[in-house]
Amino acid sequence: MTKTQRKRIPLYIQILIGMIVGIAIGFIGVYTGNGEILKDWIQPWGQLFIRLLQLIAIPLVFISLVKGVTGLKDISRFSRLGGRTILIYLITTLVAVSLGLSMGLLVKPGNLVDRQQMSHLQEDYQEVVAQRQEQLAETQSKGPLNFLNDFIPNNIISAAGDNSRILQVIFFAIFFGLATLSLPPEKTLIVVQFFDSLNDIILRMVDYIILIAPIGVAALMAGLIADFGGDASIFSALGAYAATVMVALLLLMFLFYPLLIKLFTRIPVRKFIRSMYPVQLFGFTTSSSAATLPINLETTERELGVSPEVSSFVLPIGVTINMDGTSCYQTIAILFIAQVLGVDLSFADLMVIIGMTVVSSIGTPGIPGGSFVILTMVLGAVGIPAEGLALILGIDRPLDMLRTSVNVTGDATVAAMIDQSK
Repeated sequence: MTKTQRKRIPLYIQILIGMIVGIAIGFIGVYTGNGEILKDWIQPWGQLFIRLLQLIAIPLVFISLVKGVTGLKDISRFSRLGGRTILIYLITTLVAVSLGLSMGLLVKPGNLVDRQQMSHLQEDYQEVVAQRQEQLAETQSKGPLNFLNDFIPNNIISAAGDNSRILQVIFFAIFFGLATLSLPPEKTLIVVQFFDSLNDIILRMVDYIILIAPIGVAALMAGLIADFGGDASIFSALGAYAATVMVALLLLMFLFYPLLIKLFTRIPVRKFIRSMYPVQLFGFTTSSSAATLPINLETTERELGVSPEVSSFVLPIGVTINMDGTSCYQTIAILFIAQVLGVDLSFADLMVIIGMTVVSSIGTPGIPGGSFVILTMVLGAVGIPAEGLALILGIDRPLDMLRTSVNVTGDATVAAMIDQSK
């Protein structure tokens, strides 16, 4: 067998190996008294990986959002159907984010880390925390409606140069996309093609960055183990985090969606759950909503009785903008990282997390590592050190498989609801 014929090791296995290697290096460094060497010579390579993710965040979100909004051009033919579809998708995403927020605040998996270690980490990141508290005090002194300035930029160039002002970039991207949609197609054809090409280029850049993820994760984990002084309580916290995400996703899949089916359709709940098993299993094994689309179309039409007109319109849009499972997971992940690193989040921060997660679900690319970029963006917006991302990357794959199952179940649920109400 030639080298080209050999099967390449999947990315998630590479990242998991990187995490294990980083943990091993970290413990060896700590117990041989070389923790400072790890921080000086190993951890910076992981920080470079984080910087690359941050580098690509604003261009990726801007281009993906513009492409996502302009890609909804078919709504002009189905204005009533399209408006309801997008509204329901956004509502279900908001519910998913709220569930993730509630679970993260209720369970608080990051607080399982040893309190002494949390104090140690707070000292390490005290500059970040102090800056965040200063920003909050300044914001509160400017009046109750000052938050509007966080959404609407007065200079898009300066907003694009600051990752903490990503909300302003999101606003401009949606505004730009809606303005493009309102013009005749012949006038915007070149612009749409230009953003299609830019999207392909930016996704290829993400591919290149993700290639070094195993090295980045290994370096970051080694540094974090050194920061923790070899304390093992982080692993119990990590297990609690994974369990929290799984419970939240299962609640969406087997409680929230069946409830919507019962309330808004005539489809028996048992039939819906039974019919969705093949779709959920396919989504779980492929981790791709797009790859699951054909079987989802067939199931919703044949098993659930949804008309082809509705399913062929609602489901493809869902692949693009409906990321309930991803949004729920991201919210818990952000809270977990904040809890581990000892960063206190205000009510305003939680509102920013909800808003950004719901809106950025439209701009989350369906590629390996796409959600990592979005996470670094949201972390930066609420003052959480992005290096904490290393904590969750190693166990991301099984959670990614489960959240894909949730995403495709949500697509089918909304299609059934739209079909019953037309």
